[in-house]
Order: sequence, then C-alpha cells, then structure tokens
Amino acid sequence: MVSEKQFKKELQNGRMIESTDEMTDGYLEALKTILKVSGDTELMSAPAYYEQSLNAPSLDARTSCVSVIQDELGHGHIAYRLLEDLGVSREELIYEREPHEWRNTYGFDQPIDNFAELVSAHGMFDRAGIVLLGDIHENTSYAPWKRALTKVSKEEQFHLRHGETWMRRLARKNDKTKQKLQEAVDWMFPIGIEWFGLPDDQKKHDDQLEYRIKGKSNDELRQDWMDSTVPLCNELGLDIPAHYDEEKEEYVLEYDMPIAFDEDNKEWLYDQPISWSDVIDRWRSRGPANEKYVNMLQSGKLEVKA
Repeated sequence: MVSEKQFKKELQNGRMIESTDEMTDGYLEALKTILKVSGDTELMSAPAYYEQSLNAPSLDARTSCVSVIQDELGHGHIAYRLLEDLGVSREELIYEREPHEWRNTYGFDQPIDNFAELVSAHGMFDRAGIVLLGDIHENTSYAPWKRALTKVSKEEQFHLRHGETWMRRLARKNDKTKQKLQEAVDWMFPIGIEWFGLPDDQKKHDDQLEYRIKGKSNDELRQDWMDSTVPLCNELGLDIPAHYDEEKEEYVLEYDMPIAFDEDNKEWLYDQPISWSDVIDRWRSRGPANEKYVNMLQSGKLEVKA
C-alpha cells in the first residue's frame, strides 16, 4: 500500500477508486461519512415532504410532489447501497438508529407547514442538494458513486424545476400567496447558507477534498448556491439578506454568520450572533421534527414486529 501522501497525490492526479481493496483507512472513513450524510438527507426529505404533498392545490401538483418523494427514497437507497459495499449495514442505518443519531442536514429536521414551504424547499433545499451532488458527480474519485449520480442528478433537476415553477406561481398569484412564500424563504434561506457546513477558515482539515471525494470547498459550494438562489429570489420580489457585490464580483450576505435560530417560531435572530460551536451543537441536537420523521420512516418495520 502506498503512503497516505502518495495516495492523495494519485487521487488529485485523477486516479479513480472502484473497491475497498484500493482504499486507505482514511479514505474509507471519509467516504462513509459523506455517504451517510447524503443518504440520511435524501431519505429524511421524504417524510418532511409527505404531509404537504397531500395538500397540493391540484391533482397534477400532488402527483409531481409525490414523484419527488419517490425519487428521494430512491436516492437514499443508492447511498445506503453504496455504504453496504463499504461494510455498513443498511438495516442498522435505517431501522436501528435513534433519531438523534441521524446525520441529515438540519433543514430536514424542520416541520414543513404549508404548500408554500414545500415548494420553497424543492426550490432551495433541493438546489443545495444539486450543488453538492453535482460537484461530487463531476469531481469524485469514487467511481461507483460517480456512475450512480448520473440518474440522481437528472431527477434532482426535475425537483428544482418543480419548485421554481410553483414559487413563481405563488409569487404572482396574489399578495396572500406571495406573503406565504416570503415567510417560507425567510427561514429557509439562512438554512440554505448553513447547508454547506463550516466556513473554510473554520475547518481544521478536509479529507473529503484531499481524497477528491468532492471537488469544491464549503465556501465555493455556498457561493454556487447563492449564484442561482439570489437571482431567483430577486426575480420574484422576495426579500433576502444577500446581494451581489460588484467589487468582489460575488454574492455576499448582509449578516455575519453564524446567528441564532428560534426553532419554535422558525425565526432567525439576526441580532444574536453565536459561535460555530453553538451551531454544531444545534445540528447535533437535531431539529423539532427529527423524531417524528424518523418514526415515520421506521414505523412500517416496527408495526410488522408488533
């Protein structure tokens, strides 16, 4: 086995990995970590989207929303199937973990309370997923994941188009529906900003970059997300705490990360700066809908056992 330094150099030069026989222990653990976050996030989006999908305003809309859920379940299956190849039990991942042990992104631990929030999640959270998985699809050194993401990427584009279409309809329908959309974006936009993790200057190391499991840093991915999210919100006349800085030639936030979040009211407290340690504690504690959503995912097996 080559040294870690030489192994990472070969990966940066384009080497692709097919199986665990070719991995170092460090590569294997880094790959398991990111696949677990990906699988948990995909799977947890299904119960998060479920209730309001049934409340869609038309049969066509309901059908599209349910199709999104079906896709997300499939995407979760792909990540868990890849984890099985790495020696991780899919059965244990789905059915034998406590809710707080799941590692999905924080946005899917929040209750989705109306249709405007649902389509905003499709338009903003699924966009974050596209940014993350699109980078992995293009740059990853793990060949089985790269191949699997060809299907995932196409389906996520459908989710995004569905979300954008309905965000536009709600923004233009009347003042009431636009206000609902604004209220959804008010709490979802900063969660989208947090979606990509710690700022680059806060990370002590990044094995996922060094092993070329992904290609871009957290801040680069965050900027990619803003590159399309901010223009969409501007087009729809929605207020967001970000704008384009001509001098920097990039989108910038109008607040200093990180800030406190009132989970009960889904409200960001811009006048209450906190530390990134506080944010990590919030992520690890999970959000208010975490237990409900995990129970929904695990309920079928539990009912069969009973």
